[in-house]
Amino acid sequence: MCRNIRQLHNFEPPATTDEVDAAALQYVRKVSGSTKPSQANQAAFDRAVAEVAEATRHLLDALVTTAPPKDREVEAAKARVRAAERYAR
Repeated sequence: MCRNIRQLHNFEPPATTDEVDAAALQYVRKVSGSTKPSQANQAAFDRAVAEVAEATRHLLDALVTTAPPKDREVEAAKARVRAAERYAR
């Protein structure tokens, strides 16, 4: 999976609209192979981002879990440690 797409489910506070939209944009960029579409493809690209974001919001709203929500700050600290180890090599 694309490293820029992060888990959005089961966080406290819940994922924001901006986070969902950013994940949708990354997904469409990955699938299309384009970070900036041509003018001819811009409308299709934007429509795909909106549809993926909507589907993501529906998914996140429908998911249930008994696990306690993860703390964003704790998860971010873990990610920084992993990145430091990965890039220290």
